[in-house]
Amino acid sequence: MSETLTRGVDSARPSGSPAPQPYRYRRVQAPEPDWRRLPGWRDVTEQQWRSAQWQRAHCVKTPAQLRAVLGDLVDGEFYADLARDHAEHATMSMLVPPHMINTMVPGTGDGTGGPLPAGGPAFTAAFYADPVRRYMLPVASDRLARWPSHPLASRDSLHEQEMWAVEGLTHRYPTKVLAELLSTCPQYCGHCTRMDLVGNSTPAVAKLRFDLRPADRMDRMLAYLRSSPQVRDVVVSGGDVANLPWRVLESFVTGLLEIENIRDVRLATKALMGLPQHWLQPDVVEGVGRLARTARSRGVSLAVHTHVNHARSVTPLVAEATAALLDAGVRDVRNQGVLLRGVNDDVHALLDLSFALQDQAMITPYYLYLCDMIPNSEHWRVPVARAQELQHGIMGYLPGFATPRIVCDVPFVGKRWVHQVHSYDPVRGISGWTKNYRTSLEADDPQALDRVYHYYDPIDTLPEEGRAWWSTHTP
Repeated sequence: MSETLTRGVDSARPSGSPAPQPYRYRRVQAPEPDWRRLPGWRDVTEQQWRSAQWQRAHCVKTPAQLRAVLGDLVDGEFYADLARDHAEHATMSMLVPPHMINTMVPGTGDGTGGPLPAGGPAFTAAFYADPVRRYMLPVASDRLARWPSHPLASRDSLHEQEMWAVEGLTHRYPTKVLAELLSTCPQYCGHCTRMDLVGNSTPAVAKLRFDLRPADRMDRMLAYLRSSPQVRDVVVSGGDVANLPWRVLESFVTGLLEIENIRDVRLATKALMGLPQHWLQPDVVEGVGRLARTARSRGVSLAVHTHVNHARSVTPLVAEATAALLDAGVRDVRNQGVLLRGVNDDVHALLDLSFALQDQAMITPYYLYLCDMIPNSEHWRVPVARAQELQHGIMGYLPGFATPRIVCDVPFVGKRWVHQVHSYDPVRGISGWTKNYRTSLEADDPQALDRVYHYYDPIDTLPEEGRAWWSTHTP
């Protein structure tokens, strides 16, 4: 059969011509998009643009502020669509730094040589279709009418708060913990898995709030880790650590480095791509250097994890900030992206992203997560079967150490490579997963390692039989 297929392919192309590869690599060095192409920023100087303070002060928080930046480039229908989403559906408040707005519809700044669309219908269509816009500025028309949320979606879909050893410290894995130091970010992604805690309340979601003062919460985290010799790995997150005053973050990480059993510390910050100006501030770079030297002297790995979902976001400023962190002494900068429908659920988009991270910014592709089962997220989620196809499609092009693993963060289980699925019903979109360790919730559960835990595909992607089944089996 394979020989017949090969002959068929050969006969379909000119004699002697090589068969094309599914993906063709080419090195792209995209320039920083020119922010002055946008009406509201025509007079912004380079000095202002490179200022973290200016970036924070000019974040877009409302449709009116976005209109002040884009003006008549975008038709009024988009602003109305955006306002309706915030009033009725959004689980995250609007907060987008100018640097991120500038990567939307960059025109010739995206490295493809394409022209900037004309204002009005052409620019509006391009803005609606823009992959960064689709997850940073969701609009009502993006959402699904029939299944906007999965029937089994939940606000804390990974049950992290149930696994808090102390407030904000999730102990889910045997040797690893997640320290949520704060509940704010410099930018809010529409698909945020911690939408229950992070950011301001929206009309659709009243957010949870920490009870303890930040200093007390951090003291309790450090005390727990001192008394937990089985823990060796701490992810310092939130929120985004870029929103912590540097002295607070440095003090906490220094405390971690003083604990003998802590051997890996990872700082989690999407701001490396959303607000790279923060990580270029001299006091921050100097502080990272102090921590890196201390970590190295104690044999501890200090790394930075960021969150980039599309190649368009990898700009020269992001590369400059990454180089500053690496030069300061962090062991590695890694990317943990999210697989999102309409953003990067395509082999070419994922390979473009992975090569851009490596070639342009020296960021190592690490994980690509399936979007978690939070409310109003179905239009972003990708079924397990499609994730498996994408994982297959990106194999062989990238170095092994930089081939991102596409993983499903299964409730009560944790990260599982998409090809580790134990059972899968693609008609009903129900996948079963097993695990090889107990979370803190199952310390006394002898059946935890034999149980099958479930994850669910977005219902709109199922065949008609599957959609009909969910119509009659909705809890």
